[in-house]
Amino acid sequence: MKTLGTGALIRIAAFTVLALVASAAAQSAPAPSQPAAPAAPEPQAQTANPPAATTSSPATPAAQPAPAPEQPAQPAAANPSDDRVLTIKVPSNEVNVVFVVTDKHGRRITDLKQADFRVVDDNRPPDEIRSFNAETNLPLQVGLLIDASNSVRDRFKFEQESAVEFLNQTVRRSYDQAFVVGFDVTPEVTQDFTDDTEALAHGVHELRPGGGTALYDALYYACRDKLLKAPKATPVRRAIILLSDGEDNQSHVTREEAIEMAQRAESIVYTISTNVSGTKGPGDKILERIADATGGRAFFPFQIRDVSDAFAEIQDELRSQYAIAYKPADFRADGHYRTIEIVANNRKDLRVRSRRGYYAPAASASLPGTAVIR
Repeated sequence: MKTLGTGALIRIAAFTVLALVASAAAQSAPAPSQPAAPAAPEPQAQTANPPAATTSSPATPAAQPAPAPEQPAQPAAANPSDDRVLTIKVPSNEVNVVFVVTDKHGRRITDLKQADFRVVDDNRPPDEIRSFNAETNLPLQVGLLIDASNSVRDRFKFEQESAVEFLNQTVRRSYDQAFVVGFDVTPEVTQDFTDDTEALAHGVHELRPGGGTALYDALYYACRDKLLKAPKATPVRRAIILLSDGEDNQSHVTREEAIEMAQRAESIVYTISTNVSGTKGPGDKILERIADATGGRAFFPFQIRDVSDAFAEIQDELRSQYAIAYKPADFRADGHYRTIEIVANNRKDLRVRSRRGYYAPAASASLPGTAVIR
């Protein structure tokens, strides 16, 4: 046998290594004539009912070939021709009014029906009465405004205690909300909206008398910045209880501007005079005007101990009100003031007390408290 030389052996070894490397590479790559297998599709969600296209016609054969899988939907932003469902919220012209009925002696009447009343909106009967409720128990949003000017210093502590007692008896936890504002030259919120009567009492006791009186500014602020901005997911009754002697010497807004803001906030204003002189003064007439224009009531407790009785009367009245909702006739979203009159049918001995009117929404705005047409 012939023995190979060293060089021949080296060449044979190199050739063998190259052959092995080429064979391994060929095995790791897919054959060029054999396409890669497609990825398995994701499982489709099972539905309780077949597609509408297969159930809408009884003539469709029971066994249908499986439809080709649908292509994934393109995102809405990527397809400008997509038809969308457009939801338009249209402001309704539904008007909600809370009112009280009393007899000629001032006693509240709480057992009347819808047929016992006639509503006149801007001198015309409404197109439709949408709802009527007696002795409504809607949640309360109450603002307590206390005059903290120098003119009420002598009786201030007693008024504070009466106010605290009123809040304790009126505000129901997890249902009603109240806030406290003291005012002299400027209004000051000592307790924001809460259902915690202890926090409200603390807010009342935080007030300190001193300075001038800006009554109109305080009422305007409480209605615009507190009531109008308060959440109102469901219907509520809004009320302001205003303790003051009615004198104003510091306000930037007028009395009528303050009344207008209370009407826009759909708030009844109850006034309690702090005048204990025994006779009605100019400030008392102002308090009467504010209460009357908003459907509230003015109280004149000429003796200090009668202040708590006034609060008790307000509490009872808030629990014995009627509520009516109607669609006014010939309504225009023009921002104009529309009058409201509610009269008891065939009962001249009864007096209905409600707000005197409201401001229709402007064309680009919504009336506070209106519903949405569905």
